[in-house]
Amino acid sequence: MDLLIRPVRLSDSEDINEMRRQEDVRANTLALATETIAFTEGFLKSLGIDDHVLVAELDGKVVGMAGVHPFKSARQRHTACLGMMVRTEFQGQGIGKKLLENILDLADNWLMLVRVELDVTSDNERAIHLYNSFGFELEGKKKYSIIKDGKYADLLMMARYRIPAQFK
Repeated sequence: MDLLIRPVRLSDSEDINEMRRQEDVRANTLALATETIAFTEGFLKSLGIDDHVLVAELDGKVVGMAGVHPFKSARQRHTACLGMMVRTEFQGQGIGKKLLENILDLADNWLMLVRVELDVTSDNERAIHLYNSFGFELEGKKKYSIIKDGKYADLLMMARYRIPAQFK
C-alpha cells in the first residue's frame, strides 16, 4: 500500500464529503447523510492557523482524515481536541494508526501539546482499542450524547497526556 499522509487541501472536499456520508463512518461521527460538498468546503475554508488536519491519500483518493484543534483560551492552549475517520472499505488496514502516529507526532513534537482529548461512540470498539494503544485513557461517559440509528447513544471521553518532566 503506497499511502501518503499530507495536509488537507480544499480540493479534497469531494472525497471527504463522500467519506463522511458513508453509513459506517457517519454512525461514529457527527456527520449527516445530507451534508453537501459546500458544507465540507465551508469547514475546510474555516480552518484557522491553529487547526491542523492531515489526510491519508491512496491512489489519488482521500481515504482517511485526522485533525487536532487546540483550544483558543490562553489557559488551555496546551490542550487540543482530536477527530479522525477512515473510509469504511479501508478500516482495519492500518490507515487510522498511520494518521494517528502522524497527528500525535505533530501534537507532541511541534505543537508541544500536553493534553489531547476526544469523544468516541461507546460501541466503537476498534477505535477505542486504537486510542488505548496510543495511550489515551477513559475519563468518563456522556450518556445519551449522540443520536445513532434513531436512538440516543453514549460517547466516551478519552484523553492522552504528555506532561513535561519539569512540571511533574
